[in-house]
Amino acid sequence: MVTQSDHPVRLVLSDDLERSRFTVFFRAIFVIPLFIWLALWTILAWLISIVNWLCTLVMGRSPGLFHRFLASYVKFTTQVYAYLHLAADPYPTFDAQDGYPVDLQIGPPARQGRLSVALRLVFLLPAALVTGPLIGDPSSGYLLGRGNSGINFGLLWLAALLGWFAIMATSRMPRGLRDAAVYALLYGAQFWAYALLLTDRYPDVDPLAALGDLARPRQGPIQVSGEDDLRRSRLTVLFRLPLAFPHLLWLGLWSLLVLPAALLNWLATLAGGRSPYWLHRFLAAYVRYQLHVWSFLYLVANPFPGFSGSAGSYPASEVLLAERSVQNRWKTAFRAILALPAFALSGAYGSLAAVVALLGWFVSLALGRVPRGFRNAGALALGYQAQMLGYGLLLTDVYPYSGPMRPPGEDAVPAPAPESPQAGLGLA
Repeated sequence: MVTQSDHPVRLVLSDDLERSRFTVFFRAIFVIPLFIWLALWTILAWLISIVNWLCTLVMGRSPGLFHRFLASYVKFTTQVYAYLHLAADPYPTFDAQDGYPVDLQIGPPARQGRLSVALRLVFLLPAALVTGPLIGDPSSGYLLGRGNSGINFGLLWLAALLGWFAIMATSRMPRGLRDAAVYALLYGAQFWAYALLLTDRYPDVDPLAALGDLARPRQGPIQVSGEDDLRRSRLTVLFRLPLAFPHLLWLGLWSLLVLPAALLNWLATLAGGRSPYWLHRFLAAYVRYQLHVWSFLYLVANPFPGFSGSAGSYPASEVLLAERSVQNRWKTAFRAILALPAFALSGAYGSLAAVVALLGWFVSLALGRVPRGFRNAGALALGYQAQMLGYGLLLTDVYPYSGPMRPPGEDAVPAPAPESPQAGLGLA
């Protein structure tokens, strides 16, 4: 069981990753009664949220009765969405009981600044931007009593879609996809707890703070490491995009050579069982350089990077690549197909990186430093894209790990033993 951080809205996770193929196959049907009940509950939540806003504005804290009701509402909605998106397997109760595999702990009423309460809708706007790549429409399922209207390609939806196929094959939800889903669910719960005045603590997008000890280091062939004190130069932040133009141009020229090199590497690895040394070195430098450029542009790092992509040249954001190793020829032969799920998930992570970079740009200009949550969320997103690119270019046949994880060497906690069903399917 895992809890995390000191945020008033915390995750309690006791899921064992086991899933029933039967209930997962019909999950969209089984969830209908829950959504009907959620819609009825939402009508009352609409009314109480308005009264709660007025009371909190006058009293400086949410009345206990209203706080308990709205906290139960957020808990129930989180449990329903965890069930729908395959982050948990048991059917939720209709009264938001404690003990669900993906559950919340919500703190008691506390003093809140009246100015913050009065302008809460304005303060919500930056957080609402972050909900897009994580959970999609922030009003989906909350306060409007409706489910996912239309197709939602946020991280939560994609994790559920990919997890559905994995569960049909293995009866287990891949841990990385589960962790990505609960990361998005927790941010959504904190968002609506802030919106409904259950707390005046802003939603925390930091994946390490969100999942606590669950975000463990994973010893894999492609890892992202970096040292950063969060300080940012206002001058270079203001002109970050023009400063990045030479790198973007050089990256584009380099990319023209990567495609034929990747094709040649695929043929050589298919024939010899491992990537040729010179091709491995060339493509590894490309993966490193791309991470350096995007880390600089997206404010994940502050120093101006070099143009070589050599190992150790940009310690602020570095890809740690293992040496060449023997690769499975079957995985090599169908690498383009196997990489498609990772490519889809990298799109959601890319959107997350762009949003936190945009918000971080304004904060860095004002404060001269980037918020830790923005930096860590951007590092998570760019790190996953580096894993995906390394896998696609045959630098390794280990599938990208899709959930949050700590950088190598930080707060070392023994990683869980590899699970063969997940490894076999390639959706870790």
